[in-house]
Amino acid sequence: MRTAGPGEQAKVLLVDDRSDNLLALQAILQGMAVQTVAVNSGEAALKQLLVDEYALILLDAYMPGMSGFEAATHIKGRERTRHIPIIFLTAADRDASMALRGYAAGAVDYLTKPLDPWILRAKVSVFIEMWAQNRQIQRQAEQVSAYAEAARTALAALRGDDVARAAEILEAAQGLQARTSR
Repeated sequence: MRTAGPGEQAKVLLVDDRSDNLLALQAILQGMAVQTVAVNSGEAALKQLLVDEYALILLDAYMPGMSGFEAATHIKGRERTRHIPIIFLTAADRDASMALRGYAAGAVDYLTKPLDPWILRAKVSVFIEMWAQNRQIQRQAEQVSAYAEAARTALAALRGDDVARAAEILEAAQGLQARTSR
């Protein structure tokens, strides 16, 4: 899996069959440290998820063709995308069975329209922060793995009586460790 660089923005996939709803979501998220990608169907969302990685999906529950529930089931069924949090958005009434259906499909939240922009921004912020922390942990794990590999190589060189080469490798590994701990 590709890890994001330190300055890379998180991407949020917006999925709604109504363009006015997509524009409203983009306006609500404007000014946040996120890049939004808007699509108008569940099918288009699935295609977009093949192209890029996303930190969060805001998904309309009721759309013609593939519903949000069906799209979520496909998203959660794929190894590559099952970890992406989904927040369902719906204009339907506050029927508890619909919210349960959303959670059963893999959603982390279920919000009804009209949306409170501040609540949506707060929820998106939490998931973006979690995404950034996960990316940082992945980068650190990669660095530790590289350090361990250098140490293994140094040990192998020592076993071969190549002490000078082992010292060079360990020095390089210590430099890597120093960068990792910053």
